[in-house]
Amino acid sequence: MTDTTDTAQTAVPAVDAAGRLDRTDWAALAADLDAYGHALTGPLLTPAECRAISALYDEPDRFRTTVDMARHRFGSGRYRYFTHDLPSPVRDLRAAFYPRLLPVARGWAAKLGTPAPWPDELDTWVELCRAAGQVKSAQILLRYGPGDWNALHRDVFGELVFPLQVVIGLDAPGTDFTGGEFLMTEQRARAQSRGSSTTLPQGHGLVFTTRERPVATKRGWSAAPMRHGVSTVRSGRRHALGLVFHDAS
Repeated sequence: MTDTTDTAQTAVPAVDAAGRLDRTDWAALAADLDAYGHALTGPLLTPAECRAISALYDEPDRFRTTVDMARHRFGSGRYRYFTHDLPSPVRDLRAAFYPRLLPVARGWAAKLGTPAPWPDELDTWVELCRAAGQVKSAQILLRYGPGDWNALHRDVFGELVFPLQVVIGLDAPGTDFTGGEFLMTEQRARAQSRGSSTTLPQGHGLVFTTRERPVATKRGWSAAPMRHGVSTVRSGRRHALGLVFHDAS
């Protein structure tokens, strides 16, 4: 593969996103998504690549907006949404994930009897989002410090939604930071909600549902609403890259 770099601001080396995703056991990942609504990938980025992406947080021209979570009562900490001029690793990872997650998305829609409007090509899907008024990039770089956390939420952003998204850990848990586990809750019918926590290894991804997963019932399938967040960071600094497959309005 030719080694290309971004030309704007700090150079960020390209990664062989498709090649790295090819090493994933997609049957096992899909089974975990069906069972739990989230699933870990293997390593997608090296520590050096993680650090290079984390460093982009300090280049504000790469981002369309910065959100102060405490100000909006979303938690504590800040995150930034990239412009559409994405750094090559972010762009390539998003493009490589989409066709591999598409069968899961369509399978879930079939179980729930809901529309599956997602075309084979990510670019075509993005154009549909833009035609619906969802014209803002939703790719996100998050930074948490001691005491920061992220409230349970969903990243819907508009009428057109892709049902899966990805978060990639950019720092090493237990070394660069403590705490900061990825949290999910699942609302169960006529029962208390179920929660889970995942320690996200540096460079690994977590694929998870944007808003719900199909659950088998006596009458067929129903949608179990799910939310995600981050537990309190106790020490150090935690960065994460979020890949969302629909744009924001």
